[in-house]
Amino acid sequence: MSRIDEVYARIAEADRPEVFITLRPEAEVRAEYERSVATGGPLAGILLAVKDNVDVGGLPTTAGCPGFAFTPEADAPAVAALRAAGAVVLGKTNLDQFATGLVGTRSPYGAVRDSRRPDRISGGSSSGSAVAVALGFADIAIGTDTAGSGRVPAGLQGIVGVKPTLGVVSTDGVVPACRSYDVLTIFAADLALADRSVAVMAKAAGTRPFPKSVPYAAPERPVVAVPTELPGLDDRWRAAFDDAVHRAEAAGLMIKTVDLSPFLEAARLLYDDALVAERYEAVGEYLDSVADPGAAGLDPTVSAIIGAADRFSAVDLLRARRRLADLRAAAMDQWGDATVLMVPTAPAHPTLAEVAADPVGVNSRMGTYTNFCNLFDLCGLAVPAGTVVEDDGSTAQFGVTFLGVAHADAVLVDVARRFVGDDSVASSWAEPDDAIELAVFGAHMRGGPLTHELSERGARWAGEVTTTPSYRLVALDTTPPKPGLIRDPEAGRAIRGEVWTLAPSALGEFLAALPEPMMLGKVEIAAGESGPARWVVGFGCAADAGATGQGLDRDRW
Repeated sequence: MSRIDEVYARIAEADRPEVFITLRPEAEVRAEYERSVATGGPLAGILLAVKDNVDVGGLPTTAGCPGFAFTPEADAPAVAALRAAGAVVLGKTNLDQFATGLVGTRSPYGAVRDSRRPDRISGGSSSGSAVAVALGFADIAIGTDTAGSGRVPAGLQGIVGVKPTLGVVSTDGVVPACRSYDVLTIFAADLALADRSVAVMAKAAGTRPFPKSVPYAAPERPVVAVPTELPGLDDRWRAAFDDAVHRAEAAGLMIKTVDLSPFLEAARLLYDDALVAERYEAVGEYLDSVADPGAAGLDPTVSAIIGAADRFSAVDLLRARRRLADLRAAAMDQWGDATVLMVPTAPAHPTLAEVAADPVGVNSRMGTYTNFCNLFDLCGLAVPAGTVVEDDGSTAQFGVTFLGVAHADAVLVDVARRFVGDDSVASSWAEPDDAIELAVFGAHMRGGPLTHELSERGARWAGEVTTTPSYRLVALDTTPPKPGLIRDPEAGRAIRGEVWTLAPSALGEFLAALPEPMMLGKVEIAAGESGPARWVVGFGCAADAGATGQGLDRDRW
């Protein structure tokens, strides 16, 4: 049985018709899959599900509303980038209508149920995308995230959700929820595939490219801020978060506590104040034009939220944005020296019945730790962090989200890979084209006394290397003492070292701060599994330093 046969058989057996709004014909997907595998590419043979407010050429875009549907001729740029890399679109997934909701039940195509416990919600609004990955229908899925839709479903489904910095991935070809705060996201079963997929999707560049000084990695000892209080969590979910904090400490992350009050107050602005007017701007004109809401398939809760947003004036909106700016300043003051903020992805996992009884109240609670993220211009990465045994004896997935300041996307991946214990993940998706490789030896290598000089400048470890047998190390008379690399083809040997990547501005800082007799120059790296011999920028020292320095017969300092 082929991979495509297996997937379509799994879809049929699962009997989850609410997951896909449009599922492509099996023969069509099989032919495209076979071409992908034969052609190759970074995502060759990867099956992709696409949230149905994101255009796929030739397939209807409904945004969860049958009356709104249209069929675009072309893929959204982000979809096109993934397909060009080899990803194969399986179909379009269900969502909370017009991406308005965090529960996954606000759709005329049916409530998307949890992948493990069908009486529970899946989380929204990217409900179908998350469940498609959790059930193994798709390898990756596109979601969108305005208030948490790329993170809450990931947390509830026990998968990874990546929400990039606002504006770095194109949102062209996306039915907007709130134009100022919409972000395209990726779901995947593991961190490595999620990161690789975002790297590809980011080729659909948005309006806000990464700056030259973007950090590529977290410091050697990242500081993780956690809330002093956890509103909305019961004792079991609080215990799960405490376990996650202990896990972070065991991974070498330093913990500090912060008052989350300004974050939480800002979260309420997205729905309870004039900022909700952006939702009316996006689709309010369509809602006003519908003569028969039932025939169009309008969800009454969504219509009520968006329809009421026109009550705000321009002055109200300006006032809300001013309040938001004040809250962000207070929040960043709390943030202080933290590398990232770690919060529960969701505070609970409600039942379908609980949402039906209180659709607005439960939805609001689900956004407790997510609504403020895009308002404060933060990037986010949701990862699984254990389970919670509920009162009824069933097991809920528990997840945490790491949040970083704008353009700290690679830092989040670095912190998350330490948290999940996967050293194989080293994100490079946020690196600009002019990133520089720097070869280091001795004290600057990982675990050495000067590693912090690299990590504090946002450098990213890129692997171990060995020089050609033309070098030797000498002990330099510096403070602190450090080894110096000298090229000596006649008396040299191969020296073990490491390569890091960093921004040109960071390299300039290094050069300005180097003490004599150290210098930057070209170092010849021996051929290895990563390719042929090559010359890279590296730390060395003047040749006359060898006359006074003591020779070293070891690589580590």
